[in-house]
Amino acid sequence: MRRLFPHPYLTLTLVVLWFMLVNELKLGSLVLAIILATAIPLITSAWWPDRPRVKRPFGLAAYSILVIWDIIVANFQVARIVLLMPRAKIQSAWVTIPLDLTSPEAKSLLAGTITMTPGTLTADMSADGRALLVHALHAPDPAAVRDDIKARYESRLKRIFE
Repeated sequence: MRRLFPHPYLTLTLVVLWFMLVNELKLGSLVLAIILATAIPLITSAWWPDRPRVKRPFGLAAYSILVIWDIIVANFQVARIVLLMPRAKIQSAWVTIPLDLTSPEAKSLLAGTITMTPGTLTADMSADGRALLVHALHAPDPAAVRDDIKARYESRLKRIFE
């Protein structure tokens, strides 16, 4: 079974994403989704022989719900900053986030989460992979932004992947 589905979570994710893209539940869509979701991991498995270790898959689902909620809230916050705050009062800042994560998948997911959340952007990762450079649209207290990212996202990813 592992030969046919070398990355089962990726296969499942691709099927779900396919249905989100086509936006219809038909037999033909299901067949094509299964074909693509089986072929893509088989073709790409040579480039990532180590399977990501997800210790708590349900924790990943809860993490996704949290991120979606934070994206919704951040959209309103950014709209308030851009539309209502005088330009002179916006305090953009570069924030260095030291990482406790060791899993490359967890680091990548954290960087993506930061970038997807309006108002923040992951700009760079240190050469040793132990810190992220994040730009925040409005950060009067950069240390609070750092602590919030570590407590809200990194700690959860550490429980999920490590």
